[in-house]
Amino acid sequence: MESSGEVIEHKAYARVGLLGNPSDVYYGNTISFSLGNFWASVRLEPSPDLLISPHPTHDLVQFNSLTNLVNRLQSEGYYGGVRLLMAICKVFHNYCKDNNISLHERNFKLSYDTNIPRQTGLSGSSAIVCAALSCLLDFYNVRHLIKVEVRPNLILNAEKELGIVAGLQDRVAQVYGGVVYMDFGKKHMDELGHGIYTPMDIDLLPPLHLIYAENPSDSGKVHSTVRQRWLDGDEFIISSLEEVAKLAVRGQKALLEKDYVTFAELMNRNFDLRRQMFGDECLGALNIEMVEVARRVGAASKFTGSGGAVVAFCPDGPSQVKQLEEDCQKAGFIIQPIKIMPSFLNDTDLQILQSK
Repeated sequence: MESSGEVIEHKAYARVGLLGNPSDVYYGNTISFSLGNFWASVRLEPSPDLLISPHPTHDLVQFNSLTNLVNRLQSEGYYGGVRLLMAICKVFHNYCKDNNISLHERNFKLSYDTNIPRQTGLSGSSAIVCAALSCLLDFYNVRHLIKVEVRPNLILNAEKELGIVAGLQDRVAQVYGGVVYMDFGKKHMDELGHGIYTPMDIDLLPPLHLIYAENPSDSGKVHSTVRQRWLDGDEFIISSLEEVAKLAVRGQKALLEKDYVTFAELMNRNFDLRRQMFGDECLGALNIEMVEVARRVGAASKFTGSGGAVVAFCPDGPSQVKQLEEDCQKAGFIIQPIKIMPSFLNDTDLQILQSK
């Protein structure tokens, strides 16, 4: 946190689902980490009135023409950050009210900025919400009263207010930072309302690369039927998702032992299972090509989330990385080394975790 007088500013980073996704919404297991390459920042400053400040680029309400407005909506959608900030304010207020956490009456102005590329499956929306929640915790001095494990639920609930369908793993990675192994077993979820989250040493991960398209127009437009098939008891979907979850369990062991051969196999298997369940039309040709460009040089690769960006691992080292960089450039993809952020839980957060 950066603080100047009473001004509070927090960052929340993009995230990469490393193994086990999308089993987090099916009582599974995942490993995710906080991606230091991109972030959202939220600034809170005292104000006579409560003000949510629109972003000059992401919350446009002034256009050159009707055509300009329509083109903007077709490329960017209706998604700005103002609605996200308003939603977390509501969810935070209601949570505190329901749990008898008293809040002072002072007002504030919220503003935000982000450099997380749109439509890349890097959790740009939840990063804005996560950073805003951190600001609210400090402004109202209630960080010690709201459990760390509960905060991802508050972020997810804010997004649910807006009709965003997602799981907890992204928000856990953004709240905790670093690398986190997550167990979303039904018993924990039913009894606690959240999973069991185990931070891991970031130095266990080998060098990884991020691949994404600058203009992800083909991000898979077909609606997935996987959730409904799971609810209907489809044996193929249920067994596939159980295997996906086990990849994270095996991945934790492989990383702890620095068995990167197995780790690479698990990454590839994760994507292959996703592809079998969702189908190529749903995943989108551009997204599949990002995976394939890495595989053609012998790298392991999979989606970082539901599509839009890929995490790749080159087990053969620098020469393989160079080849991958060249092939990505030819294919028109952006590639960059991944920077993993260490855990940024502060002393208060750690004391809450240790006091259980």
